[in-house]
Amino acid sequence: MTQNAGGAKTVRSVASRREFLRRGGKVTLGAVLAGAVVPAVHAGEDNTIRLALIGTGGRGGGAVANALSAPGGPVQLYAMADLKQNRMESSYTSLKNQFGEKVDVPESRRFLGFDAYQKAIDCLQPGDVAMLTAFAYCRPTHLEYAVRKGVNVFMEKSFAADPGGLHRMLRAGEEADKKNLKIAAGLMCRHSTARQEMIARIRDGAMGELQLIRASRMWGGGGIGKRNPNVSELMWQIDHRGAFLWVTSGNMIEMLIHQIDECCWLKDSWPVAAHGLGGRVPRSTDCGQNLDIYAMEYTFADGTKALVNSRSISKSFEDFATYVHGTKCAAQFSGNIHAPTVHAYKDQRIDPANIDWRAAKEPDSPWQAEWNVLLDKIRNDQPHNETKQAVYSNFAAIMGRAAAHINNIVTWDDVFNSNFFFCDYVDQLTPDSPAPVHDDEQGQYPVPIPGHWKEF
Repeated sequence: MTQNAGGAKTVRSVASRREFLRRGGKVTLGAVLAGAVVPAVHAGEDNTIRLALIGTGGRGGGAVANALSAPGGPVQLYAMADLKQNRMESSYTSLKNQFGEKVDVPESRRFLGFDAYQKAIDCLQPGDVAMLTAFAYCRPTHLEYAVRKGVNVFMEKSFAADPGGLHRMLRAGEEADKKNLKIAAGLMCRHSTARQEMIARIRDGAMGELQLIRASRMWGGGGIGKRNPNVSELMWQIDHRGAFLWVTSGNMIEMLIHQIDECCWLKDSWPVAAHGLGGRVPRSTDCGQNLDIYAMEYTFADGTKALVNSRSISKSFEDFATYVHGTKCAAQFSGNIHAPTVHAYKDQRIDPANIDWRAAKEPDSPWQAEWNVLLDKIRNDQPHNETKQAVYSNFAAIMGRAAAHINNIVTWDDVFNSNFFFCDYVDQLTPDSPAPVHDDEQGQYPVPIPGHWKEF
């Protein structure tokens, strides 16, 4: 029995969950003989995997659409949670119109508030999936609760805004392994078959030794104006999430974490240091915390470099791609808006007329593929926990962000050994909580200044 925010109770038909069962399989003999009590991790006896959507914005709605479109068995959206009712109702209506009976979320299973995630997850049973698609500041809190309740997880990027939050994520991921829970992380490019094909070629030596990786996302950008005095400062910051480092990690990581992850994947390792350059355009009217330029030179243990650049200045050249250079040739690994633009060139010249090999067309988008994999792993009880890989890529992103903010060199050990939090009371947030940062008399929020800034 569950209870919604208004106190109304709803009873869910509770079918006994199969422990140690695959779909249509049998209880393992060892567990029976030993009398072992093992957490159930599969779908219920009706074979339906139910979802609780925590964070109902566009990113969450898109993930639900992928989940409900996956093959292999029935999936149902069963509960929703958000801070804003209009956003949740809009998402519900859109998904209901698109998927009909696959969306079964009456008002009694739509929850509002900072504690709504608990009520939504409490509607699930082992074998179901908590979809953590709210913002980075609350991701560690939500993951810890989902793991504690024994349900599988899909979590979007970015994964935490600061090193302290990432360490919470690592510990929750380790606990998930002990409980045989499945966790998928929203770095969907890892599930791109075109990119996987290129990775296989690189590992087989087709490009020679990798010498350089180049990734960029240069876009028009935009900032925020002065805070609306009629809105609480806390909710103003959450509503303008990209402008505040504590809420979503800031625009650079939100935009570039996929490509930073691609650099780490290409090298099959994590960078040991990052040298950063960052700054704002003159006379900026942006009241948020982001810089306009982030230029980061990552160094890997063997000396290989990855140059990762972000620029959010209008009327400037725009680019969105990842390239890799080996001793034998160059290749493009990723294209505009994460398109699977994957091909190798005859030599180092980046020219459409110089392409020597192209990856095969993908059967599904990476966003769909990551859900196909997760649900298959759940139904067939196979290990699947992407927490560590995702968190380590997020550490690399934070390392680059910190380097650009202080215009200096930051090492992996600097951030990995840190327990820094932008906000150390996120678990206790209520609508009346004080905001972690405050604007000045001109309406400007704190902007990173070398020599006066700390984030690790």
